[in-house]
Amino acid sequence: MTEAAATGTLEQALAHAARLLERDPTLAAEQLGEILQVAPGHAPALQLLAAARLLLGDLSGALAILVPLAQARPEWAAIHLDLGLALARGGRGQEAIAALRRAVALQPGLPQAWRALGDCLMAAGEQEAADAAYASHVRHSTRDPQLLDAAVALVENRIPEAEALLRAQLKRAPTDVAAIRMFAEVAARLGRNEDALNLLERCLELAPGFREARRNYALVLHRSNRPEQALAEIERLLAADPADVGCRNLKAVVLCRVGDYEPAIRIYAELLESYPDTPKLWVSYGHALKTAGHLERAIAAYRRSLELEPSFGEVWWSLANLKTFRFGADELAAMRAQLARADLAGDDRLHLEFAVGKALEDAGEYGPSFRHYAQGNAIRRTQLDYSADDTSARVRYIRGRYTREFFVARAGSGCPAPDPIFVVGLPRAGSTLVEQILSSHSQVEGTMELPEVTSITRLLRQQGDADEVMPYHAALAALDAAALRALGERYLAHTRIQRKTAAPLFIDKMPNNFMHVGLIQLMLPNAKIIDARRHPMACGFSAFKQHFARGQGFSYDLADIGRYYRDYVALMAHFDAVLPGRVHRVVYERMVEDTEGEVRRLLDYCGLPFEAACLRFFENTRPVRTASSEQVRQPIYREGVDHWRHYAAWLEPLVSALGPVLESYPEAPEGM
Repeated sequence: MTEAAATGTLEQALAHAARLLERDPTLAAEQLGEILQVAPGHAPALQLLAAARLLLGDLSGALAILVPLAQARPEWAAIHLDLGLALARGGRGQEAIAALRRAVALQPGLPQAWRALGDCLMAAGEQEAADAAYASHVRHSTRDPQLLDAAVALVENRIPEAEALLRAQLKRAPTDVAAIRMFAEVAARLGRNEDALNLLERCLELAPGFREARRNYALVLHRSNRPEQALAEIERLLAADPADVGCRNLKAVVLCRVGDYEPAIRIYAELLESYPDTPKLWVSYGHALKTAGHLERAIAAYRRSLELEPSFGEVWWSLANLKTFRFGADELAAMRAQLARADLAGDDRLHLEFAVGKALEDAGEYGPSFRHYAQGNAIRRTQLDYSADDTSARVRYIRGRYTREFFVARAGSGCPAPDPIFVVGLPRAGSTLVEQILSSHSQVEGTMELPEVTSITRLLRQQGDADEVMPYHAALAALDAAALRALGERYLAHTRIQRKTAAPLFIDKMPNNFMHVGLIQLMLPNAKIIDARRHPMACGFSAFKQHFARGQGFSYDLADIGRYYRDYVALMAHFDAVLPGRVHRVVYERMVEDTEGEVRRLLDYCGLPFEAACLRFFENTRPVRTASSEQVRQPIYREGVDHWRHYAAWLEPLVSALGPVLESYPEAPEGM
């Protein structure tokens, strides 16, 4: 037989084995074994044999072929794809990511590799990288030239161009589900989550089996503060593929959002078996453990993350942010060594500045500590578009709009349910302590800083006239009694998932809701509102040395903090005047000096009988999701009241900005 004939016969045998794979993998494996006896080491035959073994459930047998084959053929993209898929199936997530990255580096036009890479990255907690991989999957899975151009624009973050191309495509083909899904991604990137949800709902109506669209739908639901619906979509995805690691990670994230920490912790622990060398996954695990009160396990998780990535600033700050944790000398040296690196990423540097500031504060080195805090704040301030003038203008507008007559005209409106207790004020003012005390009462459940009021303000803003100075407030003022009642009922319905017990009352501890007292009064007139107030120097400096995960843009400049505190005092004084007795104020220093007396007054305001458990709040084991989580698991201590004085020499900008508010504390200045 000639060489050409032998080659032809071999190709025919391989083609026949490939056809056998799906309908009879056992027979295919037998034929491939025969081929390999004739042609030992034949790479395409080995690839097919590995595929046959996978279909037969022999994962270890498939990997025994794929691992050495990938080593022998480092330039062969398809074999790295197969290896990545097999490793992912075997729970070897980190190795799978490496193999899939190799595959797409060798051959970028492999849509299956991009999608699998996105799944693995999502499971590993690498959300941004996963989003980029999914975008590349869209780009490389389409053959339509119009969609291809839009996909390229989307991958390269040329959003206006992508939007224009997709609008044109959907005008031509309104039922193009791939285009609808991509248009939803554009809407999500522009922050138009409602539009994204509507588009994805239409996409799934046309193509219920479009798995990637359903995954996007679940993610946007989560980001839109609709955790119950997000979980329903995630469960639907997992019912079809229980091993979907990306969906399992998203489920853990959403479970943490709704306060179901123990099942989330179990999911993270399982994912870490497959992705043991993933720093971000260890951080997510540590956050869940910390909030659930498993402090030692959380510290161990954070330290494991740092072993894998010593420059990971967020982890150093997570340790510092435990408040009761103390760094050792070797850990301080390690942080300083990272800060000395010229190639340190900006986000890592930001977090490390705050962490080193905390370590030096604990060591009593207040001057160097302040310098690190100031540097961390300066870095963060450049990243934000915060305007103290805008905040002051908003407060002036609210004070002018929400008058006594305004509320009298709307008396009797809203939902009469008394369930929520809103704890408002500034961050680091003692609101977590108030929450912990109240949630120790048998009739009160603590939840978290709920984002629902903010979601409602966003909804009203969209309904308002864009030409209005403050469209949210204008839209709210235009609502009738039925619409205001509907808002209150919406609030209760959307927060129901956060309530785990039969307690009749629950706490919403979003401090920034002090800006929305008017809305709360109109939609939930029988809800309680508690203003947690702390000395402006103690509160202001505590905010300055705290790096918040999100929001609180005012807190990264001492003058901005002082002005924000003044605006807060002015606004609360206004509501005290137009709604006398509506808001109960808890002054932190009074709570420290006369805990029982203040607790009794607090419970009286809430219409609750005194319970001794409220004085032993530190024994309450419920999850706490704020920077004070460890502090409120201890008895009240006085040391924190005047701690700011160690830094008094550097706080003149705060003093100047506070003006007369400082002298009049805890009352508002006359005439404010």
